[in-house]
Amino acid sequence: MVDNPDLVQIHNAGDYGSEFEYDSEAEKKRAKYNDLAEKTKPPKEKVVSKRKLEDEYSKEEGTIHRLHFLSLDAYSRHKMLVNTYLSFYGGSVNQFKRDSSRDKTDMDVIRENHQFLWSDEDEDDEPDWGKDLAKKYYNKLFKTYAIVDLSRYKENKIALRWRIKQEVFDGKGQFMCGNRKCKETEGLRSWEVNFAYVEHGQKKNALVKLRLCPDCSYKLNYHHRKKEVLPKKKETKETEKSSKKIRLDEISDDKESSHSGRIEESDKKKEGSESSIDDESDVWKGPVKLTEEKSREEEFDEYFADMFL
Repeated sequence: MVDNPDLVQIHNAGDYGSEFEYDSEAEKKRAKYNDLAEKTKPPKEKVVSKRKLEDEYSKEEGTIHRLHFLSLDAYSRHKMLVNTYLSFYGGSVNQFKRDSSRDKTDMDVIRENHQFLWSDEDEDDEPDWGKDLAKKYYNKLFKTYAIVDLSRYKENKIALRWRIKQEVFDGKGQFMCGNRKCKETEGLRSWEVNFAYVEHGQKKNALVKLRLCPDCSYKLNYHHRKKEVLPKKKETKETEKSSKKIRLDEISDDKESSHSGRIEESDKKKEGSESSIDDESDVWKGPVKLTEEKSREEEFDEYFADMFL
C-alpha cells in the first residue's frame, strides 16, 4: 500500500523533487504558505473602566479651568465667580453691592468735626482719627483776617465773622475793604481787634486784623479807638550804608573762610572715603537698624502739604 501523499508537498513541487532546491528553501515556502492559510487574530485589549475615564477627564478639565482662571485680571475673576454663584444658587446682583450709605470722604469728616479754633483742652483721652484730621485742617487755614459788619456802629455794635472760601479767593478783607458792604481797595488800614464768639457752647477769643478804608475805619473807631497795625519802617540812608559796609566785611571774611574750608573739606573727604569702607564692613557686625514709624501728626502734615501751598 502507498502511504498518504503530502498535499502541501504535491502543491509546491508535485511528486517530483528538485535537485537544485535545498531543504531550507522548501521549509521557507512551506512556512510562507502556512502563514497565508492560517489567520492570526490580534490579542484582545482590556476596555478602560468608566471611573478611570471620568477621573482623567476631570483632571484635564480642572487644569484647563485653573489656567483660564489665573489668566484673568482681578475684576474679570470677580465677575466670573459672581456669575458662577448666581447660576448655582440663584439670587440678584444687588446682594453683592456694598452698602455705601455710610461712606464718608475726608471733607465729610472735617465738616462733622467743624471747629474753627482748637485748643489743647479739646483733645480727648481716647484717640479720634476724625477730630485729629479736622484739627490739623483748621489749624492750617489762614485765620488772620475777618469780615466786619458796621451797619450799627453808632450803637457800639460791631459784628465779626470769618471769611468764606470765595472771599479768600477774591481777597475780600485783605486786599479789599473788610466791611461787608464796602468794595474799596485803596487807602486800606489794618486794625487789630478781639474776635469773641461761641462755638460748640464754648467761648472763643482770637486776635484778628480788619483791613478797612478811611470811611470804614472812622466807623470802627467811632466809640473806642482800636489798635492800628502799622507796617515796618524803612531803613534810613545811614543805616543802609552801615549795613552795606558790614555786608562787604562779611563777604571778605566768608571768602577767606571758604578757601580754608575747601582745604579742610578735601581732607575730610579722604578720611570719609577710608571710613566708609570700614563702615560697610561694620554693617554686618552691629544690630539691624530699624526704621521708625511715622506718627499720626507727621502723616497729617504730609497729607496737607500739597493742599496748602
